Amino acid sequence: MRLTIRTNIAMRALMYCAVNGGRLVRKSDIAKACNTSENHMAQVINTLSHHGLVRTTRGRHGGLTLNRPAEEISVGDVFRKLEAGVPFAECFDPETNTCPISCSCRLKGALVTALAEFYNTLDAISLSDLVAGNAELEDTLLLA
Repeated sequence: MRLTIRTNIAMRALMYCAVNGGRLVRKSDIAKACNTSENHMAQVINTLSHHGLVRTTRGRHGGLTLNRPAEEISVGDVFRKLEAGVPFAECFDPETNTCPISCSCRLKGALVTALAEFYNTLDAISLSDLVAGNAELEDTLLLA
């Protein structure tokens, strides 16, 4: 299994916001700290805002911040929201499935079970769990 780059960057951005809790942070600062382009970060921030995970403020003194406390944001929820449009395997999308054995294949059932366990595990982890007491992460992401 491999996460999309967008989800990976989104988690970095959310951790950045959590480490700098309560402060408006700038897209450029997050992009620099997370080793990605501002353009890509802008797309990710737009997606996070669309899903209600961050609140954005436009303008010269604008930026973004978490829309709710880090304790209330589960990693599983973030992954579901950002990975929803990407089918795990071809057979998961009935409209584009061309697999000739999908009607008799048992792998899909095993994958469905495995994905459910994957998300159940991530549901138990909050954004706060990833950043609280993580001094090394704070050293990397905390605004001066």
